[in-house]
Formats: sequence, structure tokens, C-alpha cells
Amino acid sequence: MAAAKFREHGFDARRGVQYSGGPDSPDVVGPEGLHIEVKFTERLRLWDALAQSKHDAGKGEIPIVMHKCNGSEWIVIQPFDDWIEMFKEWKD
Repeated sequence: MAAAKFREHGFDARRGVQYSGGPDSPDVVGPEGLHIEVKFTERLRLWDALAQSKHDAGKGEIPIVMHKCNGSEWIVIQPFDDWIEMFKEWKD
């Protein structure tokens, strides 16, 4: 489901191998530069999910958490410092 959201917007993405953690096993493979942790749950443990994404991200990857619960839209959670850098780049 999460990988499909990226494909809807023209990015090459597929479900990752979700068994070992680390930069070689994100929940979604692609787009480049992101480490994507996916949580589909009614009760997200936000800080635990973000810590997992940060821990597993490779060098130079932005850790994000994609979250969805039943009947809701997807949201993306990421550290502010990463978000503001992306926003500054977008504004230029």
C-alpha cells in the first residue's frame, strides 16, 4: 500500500524485505535518499517508530515514518531538521 502511494506519483517503489532492520531493509525501497518505516496501526508509537527509522537509515538517508490507520489518509512523520532542509530547497 505505501509503495503504491509513491508509484501513484511517478516514483519507482516496491515493498522491502522487512525482517532484519538496517539500511538494506527499509519497509519501502525507493525513492532514493529516504529510509521509509511504514506503520499501519490504530495506535502509533510515534517516537518508537521514528527511532527505528533513524536507527535503520543509511548514511545520507532521510528517516521518515509513513503512517495510516483505518479510514484515514497517509501521513509522513520526520525530524524537523530534515523537513526544514527539504522545505528550504523547495522554496528556492
